[in-house]
Amino acid sequence: FFLLAPVGISRGLRGQTKARAGAGPSRGLAVPAVTRPSEARSLQSPSFAVVVAIDFGTTSSGYAFSFCSDPEAIHMMRKWEGGDPGVANQKTPTSLLLTPEGSFHSFGYTARDYYHDLDPEEARDWLYFEKFKMKIHSTSDLTMKTELEAVNGKKMPALEVFAHALRFFKQHAVQELKEQCPALPERDAVRWVITVPAIWKQPAKQFMREAAYKAGLVSPESPEQLLIALEPEAASIYCRKLRLHQLVELSRRAPPNGLGPRHDIDSSFRQAQPRAGGSPLRPPTPLPPPCLGRAVPWGRGLCLTHGPPPTHTGGPYGAVGVDLAFERLLCHIFGEDFIATFKAKRPAAWVDLTIAFEARKRAAAPSRASPLNVSLPFSFIDFYRKHRGQNVETALKKSNVNFVKWSSQGMLRMSPEAMSELFQPTITQIINHIDALLKKPEVQGIKFLFLVGGFAESPMLQHAVQAAFGAACRVIVPQDVGLTILKGAVLFGLDPTIVRVRRSPLTYGVGVLNKFVEGKHPREKLLVKEGKTWCTDIFEKFVSVDQSVALGEVVQRSYCPARPGQRKTIINIYCSAADDVVYITDPGVRKCGTVSLELPQLGDAAAAAPGSPRARREIRAAMQFGDTEIKVTAVDMSTSKTVRATIDFLSN
Repeated sequence: FFLLAPVGISRGLRGQTKARAGAGPSRGLAVPAVTRPSEARSLQSPSFAVVVAIDFGTTSSGYAFSFCSDPEAIHMMRKWEGGDPGVANQKTPTSLLLTPEGSFHSFGYTARDYYHDLDPEEARDWLYFEKFKMKIHSTSDLTMKTELEAVNGKKMPALEVFAHALRFFKQHAVQELKEQCPALPERDAVRWVITVPAIWKQPAKQFMREAAYKAGLVSPESPEQLLIALEPEAASIYCRKLRLHQLVELSRRAPPNGLGPRHDIDSSFRQAQPRAGGSPLRPPTPLPPPCLGRAVPWGRGLCLTHGPPPTHTGGPYGAVGVDLAFERLLCHIFGEDFIATFKAKRPAAWVDLTIAFEARKRAAAPSRASPLNVSLPFSFIDFYRKHRGQNVETALKKSNVNFVKWSSQGMLRMSPEAMSELFQPTITQIINHIDALLKKPEVQGIKFLFLVGGFAESPMLQHAVQAAFGAACRVIVPQDVGLTILKGAVLFGLDPTIVRVRRSPLTYGVGVLNKFVEGKHPREKLLVKEGKTWCTDIFEKFVSVDQSVALGEVVQRSYCPARPGQRKTIINIYCSAADDVVYITDPGVRKCGTVSLELPQLGDAAAAAPGSPRARREIRAAMQFGDTEIKVTAVDMSTSKTVRATIDFLSN
């Protein structure tokens, strides 16, 4: 993860989202009604006794909490049982084990170790999931019925897999909370926060919320009890709270271990960051906010901040890319078909192999001189000999792979050059992406670059970023770099208004009917209805791509039921990466969701009264685009009562 911060940052910037007047209804659902301008609402957060944040990571996960009565104290979860030698286990692997019947067995180290100890034949029936988080981002048609594939090839509904994991964290956290505070109420006392990558689209965010409902974290009737936090926003919030002595800077020179000497950043930062009155900062002065608007994770994005709210960019550039490069190396040496067969027939042994590589990957450093040995499980060696009729050493020689040798102790001896080659594709993508962003005029003046998140612990990545950008930016690593997102998510839960402005990642709007204008509108869009001519498929914009939207700001539209007695109105939401959208049929425009308004029935007396509101019933819907999730509320203007309104991005 990377956060880029300029020397000076404007605070409290607010965008204004204007609703256009005179627009027509959603096609076939309503008749024209006057629209209202947007209004910024005051946000009132319900009171909770404690905030629990769950950092659901790709590789590892964990939770932290803070009591609202003592918000300065962030409590990390207990040390997890199990773990790898030499690896701090304040988090646990994002690994889930289900029984052959599909019921929950264990999560984290316990799941991994139990699966490791299973008999190979028995393991083929168990469902083991690991590093499955980003699957719901890469799935283009994500729905409530999307499935995930376990290591043994069997599939389970993704919603159940995520719900099992979240339920585990809830039970673990609640037990610890009760031990610390026995008087804590059973219900409504906890505000839950779940972190997600900021490049996740609305369907993936809604999917995570639905999984939380299914896991019993909160009730769908109390949605405000659950917050979705964007990972890099959380990291930037935490970085704002850090004192100068909690930061270290990577030097431009790399010693034998691959890292430059780490020293307190106080003196350099003090020169670069004066107070408003001109006096320098001194410890323990908190840092200025490195990111006030949208931030996005590495592995899955980048936060650039300079003046207005930042725009998020990114891609799948996390440490998992190194794992995939290692798998491709094995396929090249032993054959893609063999690796696929081995994963299916000996899934537990495959997990053992990935664990062995993970330990070696963490030991990789750019100036390391000695080789890194990756243990091959005996079952791998034996399975290959039976299926290929030759030993693994022969396969390695025939593959002509440079810098990888065979050890008589049953290990692949990977030279530093071989390990570096596994890192290079992912690191190159990261470096190229940052380089392209830093050339943009809107981010000129960036002085500090913060590395945060799990992959930021890698000496290989730290060295590469320092070498590429150390001359232009100060490259800084906070203490507990792997926990920055988790701790920041707790702070976000304590004050969800801390990020006041975000940029819209897409253009959102609805399809409406407008009066047909000859010469302006194409003839194929002409619709004649009750003697009037209309142009169909007009894209009525709610918010534009990259537009600054303030937290609590709403876009309002009024809709009238198309017929008496109508019980529900469905409004299709469309989106596009472009700003110049005219019609919902334009290239790049797609239906991305629906808004449902449930209409309470008026009584007979009201219907029979002169000037009955049923004849001209107005439902005013208000949509919020400035939060981490798009939200909608609605009011029946004839009765001033709230109308049940839902927004769905998973049913397309």
